[in-house]
Amino acid sequence: MTRPRLSARINSYRYPDGTVALSDISLDLRQGEFCGILGSNGSGKTTLLKILDGIVREFSGSVLLDGADIGRLSPREIYGKVGLVFQNPDDQLFAHSVFEDVAFGPRNMGFGEAEVARRVGQALEAVEMADLAAKDIHNLSYGQKKRICIAGLLAMGHEILLLDEPTAGLDPMGEYRMMEFLTHLNRETGVTILMATHSVDLVPVFLSRLHILSRGRLVRSGTPEEVFNAAGDLESVKLRLPYIAELIHRLKTGDDLPFKRLPLTVGEARREILEAFGRGDKP
Repeated sequence: MTRPRLSARINSYRYPDGTVALSDISLDLRQGEFCGILGSNGSGKTTLLKILDGIVREFSGSVLLDGADIGRLSPREIYGKVGLVFQNPDDQLFAHSVFEDVAFGPRNMGFGEAEVARRVGQALEAVEMADLAAKDIHNLSYGQKKRICIAGLLAMGHEILLLDEPTAGLDPMGEYRMMEFLTHLNRETGVTILMATHSVDLVPVFLSRLHILSRGRLVRSGTPEEVFNAAGDLESVKLRLPYIAELIHRLKTGDDLPFKRLPLTVGEARREILEAFGRGDKP
């Protein structure tokens, strides 16, 4: 097995008032993964992402970036590989136009204007926003702003994206489109993604691996199927099953219907229902 791109062993992190925010965290992120940190509000998701990005350094433990201790790396060494997209894009965008905002990072890295333009063009293509390069940032939709934040990191050469609630503030269709876009970015460009979210209904459709964070501790990790099949564990950390899984779970436990497994998507649920009623060979 290849060495993780990011490897965190966080013994503890306390807020300035002494409150323990994170403890006993063990997390590995490997090249090409699309993983999620699922937790309720206040569980420590944002704090964990900031530690992984090198923004917060006053913690007990270690974070390794490609085997190197992130605490000993310069900001430039860190940000050449990994970057964090905040929950609210307005906290990250500041330039007048899309092009200028995405160009800020490469310019600060010392690239000439020709290379800056090449990087910005490639990044905007990757986030499907190339035709909006000249547009005023303030005239973008909320979802478009989130994509521009991602483009800014890609233009700097980031290979690992840490996303804090990338679907927050979007309508249901916007949520789905954002997840489809991130999946495409992960599969087509090889960018490694770790996203914090509390959207349990989107997770099983798109993510390959999931970590449950509760009160600053990772309480369960695995594939979405492994995690969501422990319904009792989810309830104890104030999370629910995806709606489709909750329906089948209630039919199985409350109505004794013969479902063999807990489906997480509509397609899986359809197959389970047809099989339970003796129509498993139906296309």
